[in-house]
Amino acid sequence: MKDKNYYSEPDIAHGLQSGTQAILESISDGVFTVDRSWKITSFNRAAEEITGILRKEALGRQCCEVFRSSMCETGCALEKTMGTGRPIINRSGFIINAQGSRIPISVSTAVLRDENGKIIGGAETFRDLSEVEGLRKELEGKFRMGDLVSRSPLMEAIFEIMPAVAESPSTVLILGETGTGKELLARTIHSLSPRADEPFVAVNCGALPDTLLESELFGYKSGAFTGAVKDKPGRFSLVGKGTIFLDEMGEISPAMQVRLLRVLQEKTFEPLGSVKPERLEARIIAATNRDMEKLVEDKVFRQDLYYRINVVRVEIPPLRKRKEDIALLVDNFIQKFNRIQNRKVPGMDVQALSLLMAHDWPGNIRELENAVERAFILCADSEITIKHLPPEIIGMDRLSVGTDIKMARQNIEARAIYDAIERNNFNRQAAARELGIHKSTLFRKIKELNITLPEQDGRSRQQS
Repeated sequence: MKDKNYYSEPDIAHGLQSGTQAILESISDGVFTVDRSWKITSFNRAAEEITGILRKEALGRQCCEVFRSSMCETGCALEKTMGTGRPIINRSGFIINAQGSRIPISVSTAVLRDENGKIIGGAETFRDLSEVEGLRKELEGKFRMGDLVSRSPLMEAIFEIMPAVAESPSTVLILGETGTGKELLARTIHSLSPRADEPFVAVNCGALPDTLLESELFGYKSGAFTGAVKDKPGRFSLVGKGTIFLDEMGEISPAMQVRLLRVLQEKTFEPLGSVKPERLEARIIAATNRDMEKLVEDKVFRQDLYYRINVVRVEIPPLRKRKEDIALLVDNFIQKFNRIQNRKVPGMDVQALSLLMAHDWPGNIRELENAVERAFILCADSEITIKHLPPEIIGMDRLSVGTDIKMARQNIEARAIYDAIERNNFNRQAAARELGIHKSTLFRKIKELNITLPEQDGRSRQQS
């Protein structure tokens, strides 16, 4: 009696035995077999559906012509299995189906032997991971939008409006402290917009004196001033139909404010030395770390220009108000530095992360990234620990005093509780529900951690 685990050469040539074939036809994984010449000898129903290639078109052809996989040319799983006799389980990759779409898959391979144990072919099963990949992206999308990552409720509110903001052609004003990622947010808006294929041009208005800023933005014509021997297009011209990001808008002079107001009102600009206006087709995104309303009140910034740039307003919260993002950001930075420097730093230990969570981050995300990069340089390829963090983060006394870790964790807990209470308008009961603890537990924690809160409960104010 033939061993059920073996197939003879005629079996492969004429398809699998009817019982086995019935089973293979009923499963959702694609399965195909090849002979020693790499010609496909069987091809089940799921393989047809996933690849988009009919069985009659696949049989007898070289497997690489049918199963167009990312592994075919460099590291074919089935070739390795046929060479070693050892199976490969769940190797990830992708195929290109008959419609030209990229399909993520996982592959498993095994050899086929005859009654004498001789390898006469191979079998490969592959699973369509499109749905899994879609769920992964959906989950990731809750924490990521473009290059922005966050799980903070404050940032979630920004994520919710981002698609609508990106779709609109209106001017956007981004407010936030230094280092919060205003340019990154502007780039994300651009990448999500219909202008994504057009240029994104950033100009730091606070870094240039008026004369240079004017020529940088508007450009100039030959002969406009001494030394202008040929035309030079400005950023408004070079950006075309893309997006121009004007950073540090609160720093520009009153004279430049007048010129920018005209650009926003008329949607035209004139290069220096020109008498013919040019059409502005770009979208403008402005940003500042200044209190614009205070600048307007103090008559430092023109009110009419403020109204022109403040069509859609987005405020990025400082890192100290979204500390739940620190672990996510640290992981993101470590992955980034691993890619750039071709290293394999596994991550950061809990104690080091606790100290990062306890820090107030006056420099925001930029300061955090610098701290992680410094630690990344010092840690070789080991896990980042307290000793790798900058002295201003750990405090020199904390290197030898273990109790400071406990203090850091208490600071984290106190900050999380205070932030939850503040988000709920100082309503303790609502904050307890958000934190998933009983109200009495919250009151005990407030007392233990010496958290100072307004005397009146938020619920009381709402009722009064």
